[in-house]
Amino acid sequence: MLWFKRLIWLGVAVAIALGAWGIFARLTTGHSEANYGSYVVWGLWVAMYLFFVGIAAGMFMFATLDLLFHVPLLRGTGRLALFLTLITLGAGLVHIWLDLGHLDRIWKVYLQGNLFSVMGQIVWGYTIFGLLTAFALLLTLDWFKTPAWLLRVVMIIGLGLAFFLSGAVGALLGVQIARPFWHIGLFPVQFPVFSIGSALALFLAVWAFFGPRSDARYARQIQVLAISVVVLQLIKTYFVWADFSQSMYGGVPMNVQAVEEVMFGQYWWAFWLLQIGVGTVIPIIILLVPQLRAHYWLAGAAGVMVLIGFAVARANIVFPALTIPEIDALANAFNDPRLQFNYFPSAMEWAVTLGILGLTTAAFLIAYDHLKFLKLKEAN
Repeated sequence: MLWFKRLIWLGVAVAIALGAWGIFARLTTGHSEANYGSYVVWGLWVAMYLFFVGIAAGMFMFATLDLLFHVPLLRGTGRLALFLTLITLGAGLVHIWLDLGHLDRIWKVYLQGNLFSVMGQIVWGYTIFGLLTAFALLLTLDWFKTPAWLLRVVMIIGLGLAFFLSGAVGALLGVQIARPFWHIGLFPVQFPVFSIGSALALFLAVWAFFGPRSDARYARQIQVLAISVVVLQLIKTYFVWADFSQSMYGGVPMNVQAVEEVMFGQYWWAFWLLQIGVGTVIPIIILLVPQLRAHYWLAGAAGVMVLIGFAVARANIVFPALTIPEIDALANAFNDPRLQFNYFPSAMEWAVTLGILGLTTAAFLIAYDHLKFLKLKEAN
């Protein structure tokens, strides 16, 4: 496994180097090197925000299986799940922070915000959620003589927050009536399912690559995680079919155009090759066939592929809805580089995302190597 870690560290180093350039460009030139503009106002960073905070919410839900519901098969995994919650939440919030026009004005949301705003509720919710997750992780360390009921109460509150926040992100899109592609009641229901699915895929990848293979429960844990990921992938695929089929059958022009943009337009390759092919079909085959799943590196690779599919799915939710003009002929009414309906992330946008991903991966590797409390106590 030493060669594998070295390979990961090499990728992390390259990602962080590119990220350093990207963040420097973002801080010194603002949004001028980004490819979004006045029409397509949300780009790669918003999609990655949805992706990472979704993982964070789902990972906390997964942690409750050990720390609240005490599932024997998953005993000892809660601490690692809480740590993964914290670092993925951080990755998501950094993405959306860099997307803001004035980074220094974030305090206004807390002191001058509107609590009736869905976005304001989300900001406060993630702040409380992050603090609550850190507090729960501290309680699991037994550094303080705290009663067992306190951790249970914290996990119950955190579980409610996790469901609220993942659903609220869907609601943030769903309440926008001007975008029919988003304005559907299923979004607040879909997003918690997507959160759990992406979190299980991440934990499967981490466990398959770094888990204690000498533990008597290990093979069974991989099997249960794999089957759970497959089930949630099938549910996710059903939601996609339900959304797209209703949109096409309903015949609302902006909605139909957005679906066609995903399936047959400029994003067809991301949908069919990455979201469906790499992110759904191939990992389902790997995880359903026992002979393939038994090779743990393949199970871990399947988890990574599922994560790629979920990331692309987030992009396919954000981009297409914004690339459809709200008014006929708007695309030709004005001519300016910032007034375009065609969007693909710039080199600076990709570099920033790679840098954040590299830092998140480095945080996990360093913590997993040096913080003994993250490792599962083996059961024989």
